[in-house]
Amino acid sequence: MFLTLQTTNLVQEIAQQIGDAIAKGQLKPGDRITELRLAKEFGTSRAPVREAARLLESQGLVVSSPRRGFFVRTLSECDLDDMFELRMALELHAAELAVERITDEEISQLKAQLAKLHALATHESINDQIIEDYEFHRMLCSFSGNKRLLKVYDEISLDMRAGITLIGKLYDDPERIAETHEPIVEAVEKRDAPLLRAALQHHIGVAKQYVVKLFEKRT
Repeated sequence: MFLTLQTTNLVQEIAQQIGDAIAKGQLKPGDRITELRLAKEFGTSRAPVREAARLLESQGLVVSSPRRGFFVRTLSECDLDDMFELRMALELHAAELAVERITDEEISQLKAQLAKLHALATHESINDQIIEDYEFHRMLCSFSGNKRLLKVYDEISLDMRAGITLIGKLYDDPERIAETHEPIVEAVEKRDAPLLRAALQHHIGVAKQYVVKLFEKRT
């Protein structure tokens, strides 16, 4: 299941490989993260595996149970609905604030992030794609200038990233992740608030439909 470790940062690399195994469905919701077995597969002691599990717990991908260990997190359809509803409200408000004050330099940053999403379309790590997808949306929220809004967004984005990672993908075609962000960038460039609102509503709404459909297939 796992690749030979290549770097000296064992904890980060182990966490990355376990996260990708979750995203690909090799580790399923409710599965136990068995430290001893994984340590043997990675050729390490149990300590870095345990630390990697703790890192994944901080990212919302796994949960710990006293005296039982770590388990891949489970979600319900209701959880996903709640996450998307809150995300929609926050991002629409953030976008309305951002479009009034965004600078040319910040627009360039958004376009660079979009280019990164396109470059990741052929990347093997689903987890990386999901992280960079949310970095795009976080940038837009940060450009609102409202630090408290950004703090709340960071809190829910952790759950959103975890939810999509647990399902394994957002679209059947990885390139779609990048393509669906293009109308958002176009609206921001025009500084057109109604167009940006419509682009975000469509983008998040379509993402929700795909995620729910994929979730139903896996449950």
